[in-house]
Amino acid sequence: MPTAEMLRTFVALPLSAETHARLTEAQRAFMRTCPEGSVRWVKPEGIHLTLFFLGEIGPDRVAPIQTALAAVARAATPFAFQVQGSGCFPNLKRPRVLWVGIEEPNGRLAALQAAVSAALAQLGFQPEERDFSPHLTLGRVAKEASPADLRRIGEALAQAPVGRLGEEQAAELVFFRSLLKPTGAEYTPLARFRLGEPG
Repeated sequence: MPTAEMLRTFVALPLSAETHARLTEAQRAFMRTCPEGSVRWVKPEGIHLTLFFLGEIGPDRVAPIQTALAAVARAATPFAFQVQGSGCFPNLKRPRVLWVGIEEPNGRLAALQAAVSAALAQLGFQPEERDFSPHLTLGRVAKEASPADLRRIGEALAQAPVGRLGEEQAAELVFFRSLLKPTGAEYTPLARFRLGEPG
């Protein structure tokens, strides 16, 4: 009997075309200042605000997850957040993930992420141990990057911080599938859930 194909999945908030365009500009600016080949850049059109990474799941888990996310979305309402600032994890001296920041001072983004996490925990998914730190990943530093490369990447981020890129509306949750290909990850929505809508 053939084994069911596993799906690599996550839950995220999508971004507008305008924000994707501005992220592309910010990414290109860093490309010009970071050492060539030192960073694996994310395709700008694939950038999204991840709320929960589920990892590999079987097809039989898709329906229960969709039911849980639909309930979370019904209980939430749309809200705005700012796309601004930049930095890296874990710090500028040891950059590994380059990102643009998210600001939402009213706590609604954190509450939505906590609701998603709690709903999925009921289905057996382990919540992230680290505190939720909303961000948009621009690139990941290559494992073979040299200490000199790391220093130059940190300097590039420190010397050219990203300002305010705009305001986004959080209006729907998207349950994504991530398919890893040699050309990079390809993201396909499995389901969308409008915030605050019944049904």
